[in-house]
Amino acid sequence: MPGAMIAALVFTVALLVTTAYFILGSIPLLVLKHDTPLDARFVRGFFNVYYRAAVATAGATAVSYAIAQRPGLATGAALLALLAIVLRSRIIPKMDALGTEIQSNPMDAIPGFRRTHVTAIAINVVQLAAIVWSLTVSL
Repeated sequence: MPGAMIAALVFTVALLVTTAYFILGSIPLLVLKHDTPLDARFVRGFFNVYYRAAVATAGATAVSYAIAQRPGLATGAALLALLAIVLRSRIIPKMDALGTEIQSNPMDAIPGFRRTHVTAIAINVVQLAAIVWSLTVSL
């Protein structure tokens, strides 16, 4: 197996680990009541770190597949990196806004924050499934 393909597989494993770790780490955070700004800041921080790691690992995966001359996989990984950028630009500000609103308007802010949290997890479960699926049909 060429070195470029080995590197691509290593970065793919890193992407899988990053995504799976996030899912496994974020689901238990749902037990938080999300009723304090501290809960909101912690969850927001966890998501922010994940999105940064996802951009890095998906970007490296895309580049390595491009070097390995696997354009389909490179495009898919690049789309995952782009999705992480878009999600970070939308979800983090929404969590910030809802987190500051928790004290003044908890009846609306808490369910909104929880919905945002669950939506982000669901999107990442779909991403993980897509990554695994691409490996089963592409290799």
